[in-house]
Amino acid sequence: MIKAYKIYTGTDGHTHILTGTVTQNLLTDALSIRFKETPAFDTYDWHPAPAIQYVITLTGTLEFTTWLGETFILRPGEILIALDTTGTGHKWKMIDDQPWKRVYVEFEEDSEINFVADE
Repeated sequence: MIKAYKIYTGTDGHTHILTGTVTQNLLTDALSIRFKETPAFDTYDWHPAPAIQYVITLTGTLEFTTWLGETFILRPGEILIALDTTGTGHKWKMIDDQPWKRVYVEFEEDSEINFVADE
C-alpha cells in the first residue's frame, strides 16, 4: 500500500492529520492535473489548501505542521490528501536538499476519497 496523509478541517476550524494508505485499483474522477517544482530549502507559511486534491510527491522531503502543532514528514512516493480548504490551514518546510517535485490532482468535493486510516 502507498502511505498517505489526509489533512482536513475539523469542527473546531483547525486542520487535523490522519495517517493511512491509499488502496490500489480504486478509480477517482479527476478535474485537473498539474505539476509543480519548488527549490530545495523553501517554506510556505500558514494557508488552507486551494482545492480538494491529491498531492503526489516525486522528490523532496517536507515537514507539515498544523496550527495546533500536529506534524508529519512527507517523503517521495507518499500522498498528501488535502481537504483543509477552510480554517487555519497548515504550513510546510522542506527538510532535505532536493527540490519538491509534485503532481496535484484536483477532484470534485463529493468524490470518493481513496484513503484508509491506520488503526
